[in-house]
Amino acid sequence: MSSTLDSLPPALAKIVQRFQRASEPKRRYEQLIWYAQKLNEFPEAEKLPENKVPGCVSQVYIIAALNDGKVVFQGDSDSQLTKGLVGLLVEGLDGLTPSEIVQLTPDFIQETGLNVSLTPSRANGFYNIFKTMQKKALESKIGH
Repeated sequence: MSSTLDSLPPALAKIVQRFQRASEPKRRYEQLIWYAQKLNEFPEAEKLPENKVPGCVSQVYIIAALNDGKVVFQGDSDSQLTKGLVGLLVEGLDGLTPSEIVQLTPDFIQETGLNVSLTPSRANGFYNIFKTMQKKALESKIGH
């Protein structure tokens, strides 16, 4: 099933449109760096094995908390571009409910054009980050 802009949450749809306007790979990378810089400082104390995204070449950490039924994410990576992917996802998924997050599919990456700009290991990292965020969103609903 291919996701259309209409079916995406507004913040994520806005991100997809932003990338669609950046036609050449260099612009997409600049966009990712911008998302990396927008991320809040990640708490050093949360850099724990259980917050690490599995299957990523770089070190990636994700935490989630539930605030009034909405998920609030924080993330970090030691690689600028991967951190940009984290920033993009944090921006796109923040403030959604756990069930909204779990219903999303990562197909929207294709609509950003990033999948053609990213190396296979980064594209794979993107999926792993996305899956981890879904898992953390569910956990936030259950236990925190």
